[in-house]
Amino acid sequence: MRDDALSWTVPVMRAGYAGRGLTYLVVAGFSLWAISRGGEAQATNSALARLETTTGGDILLGLIALGLLAYAIWRLIAALLDLDAHGTEAKGIVARIGMAVSGLTHLALAFAALSLLISSGGSEGESRIREGVGTVMGWPGGRWLVGLAGLAIIGAGAKYIIEGWTAGYENYLAASPQTTRWRNALRFGEAANGVVIAVIGLLFLLAALRSDPSQAGGMAGAFDWLGNQAYGRILVTIVCLGLLGFSLFCFVNARWRIVPRVSGDKTETLARAVRNLAAGAV
Repeated sequence: MRDDALSWTVPVMRAGYAGRGLTYLVVAGFSLWAISRGGEAQATNSALARLETTTGGDILLGLIALGLLAYAIWRLIAALLDLDAHGTEAKGIVARIGMAVSGLTHLALAFAALSLLISSGGSEGESRIREGVGTVMGWPGGRWLVGLAGLAIIGAGAKYIIEGWTAGYENYLAASPQTTRWRNALRFGEAANGVVIAVIGLLFLLAALRSDPSQAGGMAGAFDWLGNQAYGRILVTIVCLGLLGFSLFCFVNARWRIVPRVSGDKTETLARAVRNLAAGAV
């Protein structure tokens, strides 16, 4: 059912996805540029810190900060008001909790971008993650908490990988020539994002199993771990290309994403258009 009273959430959502798209465009762009010159892939905070030193970078960084803040607000509101119509069954509740956690994560990223604008300081994201993990490990049962967090993050990454494989997100995209044309790139981008998240979860799990906080890490840690595997540089390059696809995924969502409780069921989704096309071909 359409709810016009919630229409104000749509521009917040669109601004949020645009900010998220800019963030991953910067991360993937700086990473691929560095790799092409024999360097290492860049984590989110590091890429934003480098962006701030470029000409006009502070303006773009401000736009990213506002966009990430909008995305955080969108995810929190969507979870609270169930804007994606997940429902109140167990599966729906889990999905909404995941949206809330995503909102809080992007809120932290937004404040990190704002702090770079204000202080012109460097990034210490990885060391802060490890310090936080070390603190939690000092609690009674702390290793179990870190291990469970790792499993939860791996589960979140697996969700994105599965969504990339099954294109489940197409239920939330309006059908258009563009969304149809870019289907493969969007699937690749969503899956690549899931791979990075799953590796981050694996690092948390390894930290818990080995009782070593230094094993934990964020995106930079994930890039380092992938780089240390067989054909590591090729793996990291593929993932960075995937994150470039994920930035496209975010921009496409900024333009064509549907909010079910606002749009109702009259808008033709990409998933429905693909099913109708397949049925017509048969």
